[in-house]
Amino acid sequence: MRIIPAIDIIDGKCVRLTEGDYSTKKVYNEDPLEVAKQFEDAGIEYLHVVDLDGAKSKHIINQKTLERICSKTGLKVDFGGGLKSDEDLRIAVNQVTAGSIAVSNPERIEQWIEKYTSKRIILGADARDKKIATAGWKNLSDVELLPFLASYEAKGMEYVICTDISKDGRLEGPSIDLYKEIMEQTDLKLIASGGVSSMQDLIHLKAIGCEGAIVGKAIYEGKIELNELAELC
Repeated sequence: MRIIPAIDIIDGKCVRLTEGDYSTKKVYNEDPLEVAKQFEDAGIEYLHVVDLDGAKSKHIINQKTLERICSKTGLKVDFGGGLKSDEDLRIAVNQVTAGSIAVSNPERIEQWIEKYTSKRIILGADARDKKIATAGWKNLSDVELLPFLASYEAKGMEYVICTDISKDGRLEGPSIDLYKEIMEQTDLKLIASGGVSSMQDLIHLKAIGCEGAIVGKAIYEGKIELNELAELC
């Protein structure tokens, strides 16, 4: 299972939220590049970067921070937050996570899969009560999670990052039952996100067959040490 630390960015700073609530913002480092280098130095290979300003405003805001991370580390970065155009994909040089746009403009996602392949386009499926949320989780849609995933699998999507918003940032464990259901009903390669609080959570996610797991607040709050992640990798 791939271990993928997360860096969420607001105003160019490394932050974490709880359940996507921007009023709960906590700044962990003024320089996300410094954090990314710590991950790389610990032997981590992958990184998940989210432009939270971009997600809320529906266009990329923290481009310069992303460019610094990509140019000054060798990490394999997947990027999300405000993506809507081919130019945005050029900015996000490695992989992108298509979240809100996958709800609002599925035709564009189909074009991207055809043009850039499913290796580069990851589906972002962030949900509360199995309903997809958009615009930095501010808006809860009527789109049901499992049919949404099935529709994109049929379009050729290969990977999905799924976050149970009710778990995110709470350090109370991930949505194991939800992830089992997704893997039972689709053949998508599932990257679990939200709620990871310990190494045992990661071992559990690996045991049920997740392709990857995103880890955020547990690292920043010292619940999981970087050397432990490197060993699991």
